[in-house]
Amino acid sequence: MTESSIHQGPALDLDYESMPSNSPLSHQLLAGAFAGIMEHSVMFPIDALKTRIQSGHALLSNNIIQNISKISTLEGSTTLWKGVQSVILGAGPAHAVYFGTYEFCKSRLIDEQDMHTHQPIKTAISGACATVASDALMNPFDTLKQRVQLSPNSKVWAVAGEMYRTEGISAFYYSYPTTIAMNIPFTALNFVIYESSTKILNPTGGYNPLVHCLCGGISGTLCAAITTPLDVIKTTLQVRGSDRVSLEIFRQADTFSKAARAIFKVHGYKGFWRGLQPRIVATMPATAISWTAYECAKHFLLTIS
Repeated sequence: MTESSIHQGPALDLDYESMPSNSPLSHQLLAGAFAGIMEHSVMFPIDALKTRIQSGHALLSNNIIQNISKISTLEGSTTLWKGVQSVILGAGPAHAVYFGTYEFCKSRLIDEQDMHTHQPIKTAISGACATVASDALMNPFDTLKQRVQLSPNSKVWAVAGEMYRTEGISAFYYSYPTTIAMNIPFTALNFVIYESSTKILNPTGGYNPLVHCLCGGISGTLCAAITTPLDVIKTTLQVRGSDRVSLEIFRQADTFSKAARAIFKVHGYKGFWRGLQPRIVATMPATAISWTAYECAKHFLLTIS
């Protein structure tokens, strides 16, 4: 977030650095929900490709365009969109909690007069709290999404029912500890890199969608690259019960350590970097879209309030 003032008449200034203390909670939640839905839906096909690569599907090559073309030709043009209902359903509430928790923690940790200064540690702590809260809501939907991405002919709710009957409610949360282990550093870095870069590229602190988009892209690229090994382990845990997973060692991988050992045994160290390219390609614009959408919604809501 950046520091700025939005003028509404000659006498009224609103601090744009964060939602004002008297801003309704609904404004924070609406801005976050809008950002989350935009982030996850726009780049969904690339995310689906990443899931297939990380789960060991045989693909034509390492070329993203060729892989998408092959899947579309063999399975239909809508295949890579299967499961998007799940992520949209979860992304709205989860990101509302995500940004709402971030704004709440940031307002409690950073004094109002210091809000315009660089506070990377407190920003990182706020981001970590945000992801712990939001992932508790999002993890079941994310797990369901990845199962459907591997079985695109199945219906979302049919997959959810089958998971519950055969694996129990715990199947939706196998990857939650790993998700937290991945998303805490991802989110902490995301907020710190984003806010640090906006202060460098936009020192005046004005509302600037181009800067928000650029800084979001920079943040997303770096965070995605750093946390890819954890993302591979998370995917292994989430898809272990899918009928598309043929190796027994992966089907039995129901903990972080088992999944890590299975990846190393089958693929070696390189296995932890499977899907790096599509993960960056998906995360870079997704994070840029998320931050731009959030800042846009926040700017709009502050303007009309």
